[in-house]
Amino acid sequence: MAARYLLLSMREETWNSLAVHADDAVVGHVMWGLDDEERSHWIGGMLIDGAEQGKGLGRAVLLTMTGWLAAQEDCWTVRLAYHPDNAVAGRLYTSLGFVPTGAVDGDEVIAELAPNQVGRH
Repeated sequence: MAARYLLLSMREETWNSLAVHADDAVVGHVMWGLDDEERSHWIGGMLIDGAEQGKGLGRAVLLTMTGWLAAQEDCWTVRLAYHPDNAVAGRLYTSLGFVPTGAVDGDEVIAELAPNQVGRH
């Protein structure tokens, strides 16, 4: 999946890829993008190596990304999408203040950081 996400970043102007590091090792991937029409910033393509899961890296990545994106000029909201069967991701996103919008993208739930949470992490 990480290779697919890297190709998206290389071929489309929407997404920007970042490596997730733990000490000196690359242990994951995350993308961010901007929807110019809605002025919404998106977090996508977050992957953490299986051996590194459960150590708080996903939470740290999301806290870093939401803080950084919220500080960008004209950031009205921060959004992400996840498969509804991914209960672990859903709990993580909810614990950080993301709420489902009621919209879907294919088979994924779209959630956004509650407006009173943007920039508060």
